[in-house]
Amino acid sequence: MEHRSNAAESRGKEDHRTLFERFVEATYERVSQAPFFFVCLAIVVTWAVSLPLWSSLKSWQYAIHTVSSVLSLLLLVLLENAGRRSEEAAQEKLNVLAEALSDLMESQSRHDPELAGSIERLRDAVGLEARH
Repeated sequence: MEHRSNAAESRGKEDHRTLFERFVEATYERVSQAPFFFVCLAIVVTWAVSLPLWSSLKSWQYAIHTVSSVLSLLLLVLLENAGRRSEEAAQEKLNVLAEALSDLMESQSRHDPELAGSIERLRDAVGLEARH
């Protein structure tokens, strides 16, 4: 049996996340809960009732458009980052499972020679994401 690097070795036992990554995770946790929706709703309601305080209807409309555009862009970037890292974590788990399955299949291939081809296909398939 050849020596392959263990898929789980890439995961450190310590938290090596950057400050930005911790910020993204904390933000993701907050914006995916009901209180954030109500904060957004409060902003819209406050904006709507503030119409009499504005001298111009266009300025009033620009205010909400600017605020919502900036918040949308920032949240989009943060949530995409969180989604990408979540996909990477899921892929790592699948790789560990595939590695364990190929090792199990290899141990059973003594009794079933047809497994040898399946083992190679499985190992090749798991390596696909490294080639992209």
